[in-house]
Amino acid sequence: VQLQASGGGLVQAGGSLRLSCLSSGRPFSKYAVGWFRQAPGKEREFVAAISGTGGTTYYEDSVKGRFTISRDNYKGTVYLQMNTLKPEDTAFYYCAAREYSTPKYDEPAYAYWGQGTLVTVSS
Repeated sequence: VQLQASGGGLVQAGGSLRLSCLSSGRPFSKYAVGWFRQAPGKEREFVAAISGTGGTTYYEDSVKGRFTISRDNYKGTVYLQMNTLKPEDTAFYYCAAREYSTPKYDEPAYAYWGQGTLVTVSS
């Protein structure tokens, strides 16, 4: 399974970005997908995850109410809509997939990883 993350960029604080994660895995609905991020000098951390059907979502506390994870199984794509961005959201964002429909918070649960896409939020 290959994953391709895109959509990162430079945005001012308070702005929005939408990240996309295109997957080659099929049927796509059997894969839960998570987004993780790694800021400079910090460990990678969980951001959000979604079940294979899209019916269950998880969020890290600091992004609740600002970020929304969603998916389009026909397109094989998961999205991360990020609103009200803050400078502390600056990081490389990675998408990951696991061959189970149930999403997880922890990195070892995900077998497949995409390359990172850089999000920079200026103050």
